[in-house]
Amino acid sequence: MKNISLKNDAGLLALSIRLVIGWTYFSAFWRRTVLANKLDPETAGYIGEKFNNFLPNALGIKPVIQFLLENPDILWFSMVGFTIIEGIVGLFIMFGLFTRIMSIGVFGLALGILLGAGWIGTTCLDEWQIGVLGIATGFMLFLTGSGKYSLDHYILKNEIPISKKKWFPWIGSGPLPIKESLFPKFVLLGSLLILGTTLMTNQIFHGGLWGVLHNKSIQPKIEISKGDIKNGVLSFEIFRTEGVDVYGSWAIGIELNDEEGNSIITYGPEDLASLNSASIYNYYIAEVKPGQHSLVIPLGAKATIKLNEDRLKELPKGNYKVKIIDISGVFWEHEIAYLPKTHQ
Repeated sequence: MKNISLKNDAGLLALSIRLVIGWTYFSAFWRRTVLANKLDPETAGYIGEKFNNFLPNALGIKPVIQFLLENPDILWFSMVGFTIIEGIVGLFIMFGLFTRIMSIGVFGLALGILLGAGWIGTTCLDEWQIGVLGIATGFMLFLTGSGKYSLDHYILKNEIPISKKKWFPWIGSGPLPIKESLFPKFVLLGSLLILGTTLMTNQIFHGGLWGVLHNKSIQPKIEISKGDIKNGVLSFEIFRTEGVDVYGSWAIGIELNDEEGNSIITYGPEDLASLNSASIYNYYIAEVKPGQHSLVIPLGAKATIKLNEDRLKELPKGNYKVKIIDISGVFWEHEIAYLPKTHQ
């Protein structure tokens, strides 16, 4: 077989992709460790909070995310490990060292972003695009390896002993040891699987193929559950599942109303801004907490709220509704069937 000229060297032709995708991942390490300390759980911008944002609508890996959030120590180790892996993968890809094994890292990291955060994006389906393009470029770099202007090329050109190992083409660069008759089928199958993943996630996350388009990052949504009234305490669980990830939902009102819509108790903006921290039990890193003029509920935050009111001790039997009002005017309700102890 004739030697391939440099102008047809696939690894060389993919140089711009290699450099950009490498920086994309290395920059995550750079931002979190050099430009800012995003690995400290006690500081604002902790990467664990961003990870918490993924939880409500993650696809397939939701139990893993929930487990990590419920175990903050393990979460921290995971975030540190994840950051180090991104740094190594990105740096090695840019330098073209062990390109193929690192391209698998690119593929895996992109798949994690896609499944965890592919539903997030206020304007351009941001995280979904990052995920699917990362998967495609990871596969492409596995096929091409690195050409000229890479450390893999230096290793091969100078016949450094590691280049003689049978497994080096699988982890580094050079011709893939796949039969010529099978190689096109391998490329086609991989490409179709990636296209299928792209179309499937586009439909699941955004309705991008048929039906009604939807974007879960546009408007906040709060799920209310486990409502109860006992011994003068109104308790319920809230979980913010949709909305912009970089802003909270600002709750300016919490009400308890009877079946006729009459108000039993009302908490306005000032009441919520001064709510005692003992009234809020948070489950995850992203915390529901009083803000300056409201109750702030970040994306992915889950908490039990307990409101102690003496007038609830005299509440008659009946059905009641908890109502949470967002600053945008949107509100959410949850029905509670109350049965005093004397009627039980």
